[in-house]
Amino acid sequence: MRAVAQERSKVAFARLFDHFAPRIKAYLVRSGSDMGAAEELVQEAMLIVWRRAESFDRAQASVATWMFTIARNKRIDAYRRMSRPELDPDDPALAPQPEPMQDDSVGADETAQAIRTAIADLPEEQAEMLRLAFYEDLAHSEIAEKTGLPLGTVKSRLRLAIGKMRGLVDDDLR
Repeated sequence: MRAVAQERSKVAFARLFDHFAPRIKAYLVRSGSDMGAAEELVQEAMLIVWRRAESFDRAQASVATWMFTIARNKRIDAYRRMSRPELDPDDPALAPQPEPMQDDSVGADETAQAIRTAIADLPEEQAEMLRLAFYEDLAHSEIAEKTGLPLGTVKSRLRLAIGKMRGLVDDDLR
């Protein structure tokens, strides 16, 4: 391995290849790869061995362990590529959302206005709880911390506000 790493000896690499390639291929086949895939993975692994030979550290692993680890990682990468489906450009999920119909936009505008009106009709402490919970997207515990109110009070005010909102918004939209 030293000759491959330091001298870039092709003869030493050929000996290394002749010794380990059949063993790595057998390991890959036993691990579930078919013969063609195993041969391809051996080629890729041995190419990495050639390119990264100088990074091999005998203190961390033996040559065999290092090479088999490279092959195993190549097999894992290949498996991940195979199990990840390719994107179908005709997939309806990838199509952009159609523009909303004009009457849907009007309906959404009316609903938004009804919500704004309903919030304005709420007592200020309930309206503030709704703003913090829904517009600032704060959790109940964060609202309690920010306002200095007990968590139970925050939950009660939100429950009351939402109940009143349902009635007010339903009335406005009828």
